[in-house]
Amino acid sequence: MKYIFFARHGETTWNVQNKICGATDAPLTEKGVAQAKKLGQRIAAGDFNIDVILTSPLIRAADTAAEVSKITGIPMRIEERLREQCFGKWEGTSPRNSPGFTAAKSGFLDSFGGGESMMRVGQRVYNLLDELKDSDKTYLLVAHNGIARFVRSYFGDMSNDEFARFCIKNCEIRRFDYKE
Repeated sequence: MKYIFFARHGETTWNVQNKICGATDAPLTEKGVAQAKKLGQRIAAGDFNIDVILTSPLIRAADTAAEVSKITGIPMRIEERLREQCFGKWEGTSPRNSPGFTAAKSGFLDSFGGGESMMRVGQRVYNLLDELKDSDKTYLLVAHNGIARFVRSYFGDMSNDEFARFCIKNCEIRRFDYKE
C-alpha cells in the first residue's frame, strides 16, 4: 500500500505568543529545536522507510526538516506547495482562535484581505499529493497545521467543522494511506 508521512514543524516564537503565523516566517524556539531533534531520533529508530523529506520553505518547517535530515540521513528538499496559507490582514494578530479569525476561515473563497483563499491552498496541496501517489518513493512532508488540514481532507471526507477543528501538534508525525 502506498502512503506518506506528515509532520508539523516544531514550536515557534509566534506559537508561544498565540499569534496567527500563516506565511510569515517565525523561528523555532529552543523547545521547537529539541522537538525537531526528538522527531529525527524517533524516525531514525523506527520502521518508517522514508526516502525523501519534502518541506515548506518557511524557516520553521525547513529548520525542523533539516534537523530530521541531519539525524536520519534522509535527503530533503524544499517544496513550495507546502508553504502555509497566507492569512492576509490576519497575519501577526492574536489570539489565533479569535471569533473574527475563526469566522473568516469559514469563507473558503475569501483571500483574507491580500492573502490566499482556502480553495487555492487546497488546489496546490491536492496537486502535490496526486503527484506523490504515482511515485515509487515514500515521503515525509514537513509543513504546517493549516497544510495538515488539507492533507487530512485529501485522504478522507471531513465536514467543514471537522476541517476547521483538525489540529496536529508540533513535531507530531502521522501516516496517511492512499486508497488503491
